Amino acid sequence: MLKGILPKLLPSDMVPRFMVFKGKSDLEKRLPVYLRNWKIPCIKFVVIRDQDSADCQEVKSKLLELCRNAGKQETLVRVACHELESFYLGDLSAVENGLGLKGLARKQNSRKFRDPDHLANPAQELKRLTREKYQKVSGSRAIGPHLMLEGNRSKSFRALISGLKRLLENE
Repeated sequence: MLKGILPKLLPSDMVPRFMVFKGKSDLEKRLPVYLRNWKIPCIKFVVIRDQDSADCQEVKSKLLELCRNAGKQETLVRVACHELESFYLGDLSAVENGLGLKGLARKQNSRKFRDPDHLANPAQELKRLTREKYQKVSGSRAIGPHLMLEGNRSKSFRALISGLKRLLENE
C-alpha cells in the first residue's frame, strides 16, 4: 500500500526502503534492532501496524517507546484502526479501480462505509464486498496506487497522510 501512495508524496529524489515484519511479535522484537543499527543520517522512519483487537493508544505508546529506546524518537508511528483494510474501505473508488470491479464507489456514502475505522473486521468486509477478489498482499498492491490522499473516509488513513506530510515538511 505504501509503495502505491508514497510516490504521490515524496520528492522524486527520495527513495523509500521497506522493512517487512512477520506479525506483531516479530515487529516488536526486531524493530528496535533495525532502528539502533541504522547509521545513515537524515533518515525518516515510519511504523504502521494494525490495531487488531488491542487498545489503539496502548499499541501506539508501546511502539513509540520501542523507537525512543532505540534512539529514534522522531519516528512516525501510526496504527490502522482496526486493520489496514479500513484504509481501502474509506476509498471504495480505489478498490473499484484497483481490483477492476464496478459499482463499489457508489456504496461509499452508505452508513457502513462512512466511517470504516469502526468496522470490527474490515478485511472480512472487504472480501465480502469484492466477492473474494480482494486478497491481502495482491489486493494491497493493486489498490494502493489508486488511493486518493484527500477525502478518504478512514480517520486513521487521514492521520497517516497528515503525519507523512508533516514528516516531509520537517525535512
